[in-house]
Amino acid sequence: MPRALPGPRPEIRPAEIRPADFRPPDNRTADIRPLVAPARFRRRHRGLVWSFVLLVLLPTALAAAYLYVQARDQYASTTGFTVRSEESASAADLMGGLSAFVGGGGSSNTDVLFAFIHSQQLVERVQADLDLRAHYSAHWQTDPVFSIWPSATIEDLVWFWNRIVTVAYDKNSGLMDVQVRAGDAEMARRIAQTIVAESEAMINALNEQARRDSMASAERDLDEALARLRSAREELAGFRARTQIVDPQADIEGRMGIINGLQQQLAQALVEHDLLLQTTIDSDPRLRQAARRIEVIRDRIGEERRNFATQDVTVFDTDYPRLIAQFESLTVNQEFAERTYTAALAALDAARSNAQRKSLYLASYVRPTLAEQAEYPRRLQLVLLTLMFLTLAWSALALIYYSLRDRG
Repeated sequence: MPRALPGPRPEIRPAEIRPADFRPPDNRTADIRPLVAPARFRRRHRGLVWSFVLLVLLPTALAAAYLYVQARDQYASTTGFTVRSEESASAADLMGGLSAFVGGGGSSNTDVLFAFIHSQQLVERVQADLDLRAHYSAHWQTDPVFSIWPSATIEDLVWFWNRIVTVAYDKNSGLMDVQVRAGDAEMARRIAQTIVAESEAMINALNEQARRDSMASAERDLDEALARLRSAREELAGFRARTQIVDPQADIEGRMGIINGLQQQLAQALVEHDLLLQTTIDSDPRLRQAARRIEVIRDRIGEERRNFATQDVTVFDTDYPRLIAQFESLTVNQEFAERTYTAALAALDAARSNAQRKSLYLASYVRPTLAEQAEYPRRLQLVLLTLMFLTLAWSALALIYYSLRDRG
């Protein structure tokens, strides 16, 4: 059947709306249960509070009591110095801080001094002069944290030395600041003065060692140059005695003069022969004599020229090319030996001049100070640091505990 279309809705007129149609609903409310129970102080909360008290507050209180009651006052003495050189600055030094980025530099004298201040050698010298063990173990019974035990070995003193001596070293500028802490101000200053004195002695020892090495190296180079020069001169003298020629070059020039003279005579003889041909007959004896003279001169010129490439009649088993090669080699060796000897003499004079002056020295820009007030131990700072680290540790443990509890 076809579906009937809905008819028009009945129109509601304002007159048909009655006040009864707007009755308020009943005042009855439904019971709704809360989603989360009210927070109460449970047993685990008490454990958390007690753990905070035991792990944070109590150790902090004990540390504060120890610092303010048991710990002895410490006085600090500060000094500052650096190592300077009288030599001119190199290109790497002129670059300044740029060498730190390009990787230049290497081990300098200040680095050696920095290592020396932390070395056992310095601790032994200070112990021998000032008796560190007796001073820092005087309050061992009442203040063991900031003291050393009376039976400490030298290794223990080196370990304790790094606690009482603080070194701040700036590699770019080469400045070094040293702070020493002791039970009284005078002792701290005396230790700082000993550090400065021993550091200066170490720098002087480096100077002396550098002088000895420089002089020994220069003298060794001079001896080697002298031996080389003596050997070169002996070889050249032996060559002259063996060949009976002082200077082959001068000998060759003399022989070339002979050849030149023979050539001039040959030219003159040729001219005379040509004149005789024009003025005399072929049977003239003078013509045969002139031709004979020309032949003799040519033979002599050929013989002299062969002497440069064949065996010399005055030297046994030696031709001129080999003779010249040997002489030039010996001459070059002698000249090189003479220049080396001259350079070695100049180096020795320079080393001797440098050895007479102090190339390295310790420049102190802050003399060891004398404290008037005890600055150490920094009690409030240590207490706050203790509280902070213990709180962080306790928080981490609490988070781990609750994480494991929720997973379980």
